[in-house]
Amino acid sequence: MKEFEHIPVLLNECIEGLNIKENGIYVDGTLGGAGHSFEIATNLKNTGTLIGIDRDEEAIKKAKDTLKDFKNVIYVQDNHDNIKEILERLNIEKVDGILLDLGVSSYQIDEETRGFSYIKNSPLDMRMDKTQKLTAKEVVNTYSEQDLADIIYKYGEEKFSRQIARRICEYRKTKEIETTTELVQIIEKCVPKQNQGHPAKRTFQAIRIEVNNEIEPLYNTVINAIDSLKPGGRLCIITFHSLEDRAVKDAYKDSAGKCTCPPDLPYCVCGNKSKGKIITKKPILPTEEEMKINSRSKSAKLRIFEKN
Repeated sequence: MKEFEHIPVLLNECIEGLNIKENGIYVDGTLGGAGHSFEIATNLKNTGTLIGIDRDEEAIKKAKDTLKDFKNVIYVQDNHDNIKEILERLNIEKVDGILLDLGVSSYQIDEETRGFSYIKNSPLDMRMDKTQKLTAKEVVNTYSEQDLADIIYKYGEEKFSRQIARRICEYRKTKEIETTTELVQIIEKCVPKQNQGHPAKRTFQAIRIEVNNEIEPLYNTVINAIDSLKPGGRLCIITFHSLEDRAVKDAYKDSAGKCTCPPDLPYCVCGNKSKGKIITKKPILPTEEEMKINSRSKSAKLRIFEKN
């Protein structure tokens, strides 16, 4: 197995944003290479607790090695979308802070057998959780032309989505699409070379998001995370995609909602009670220096919410 490497994005900003209490309970809902978790654990005393969640079994294994010197870490192989249920299983009612670093890790992109990369030839997989059934191969070979076009446009913001979907469906009439290289070659015939970046980048992103259902549950995940915080607890979320960022912004805005009732009413009837406040009026972005060191941080946005 390839060494699990992941450079944590906006690391110092996240640690500062969590406002860590030495004896607190913190959740890293996207454990990955444990870069963020290592810093969180370093800021905790032995009486504090870190809960590391990841749906990727290999990430959990690597994190256990990275965090082997810390005895106050609980590892959970699950999806952060299930954060309420996870905490219930652990008999933990509320926590002091939660971190979500959304998207795919550097290791998953670089690992040749996972199928996330459009640079390397590998089987079409793209599953973050290798126990789930849906793969990228199934998406490109069984989805209708309309569904493929919609997914590539919505999740990849690819303006050549219809041409790509049509070409995929034409190709698979004669042969099943099995590898990333086959898919890249199909896409390259549809996207003009003068377009910025690799022609397959947006389509691969879209298929990955579809395979792992990364967008649809996100709004509810954010609401559940806020509900899982103690008063004064912080939620830090790093997004890399406009749809992710929109879901987080909407959930934060709704959770910070103020009463809209007319001032002459004796009591609130609108139900828009505030759960807390948005700490970041504008998202925190990586510095120029960080973007030079880690090119994958370029599209990162950090938003922070504090519970009442």
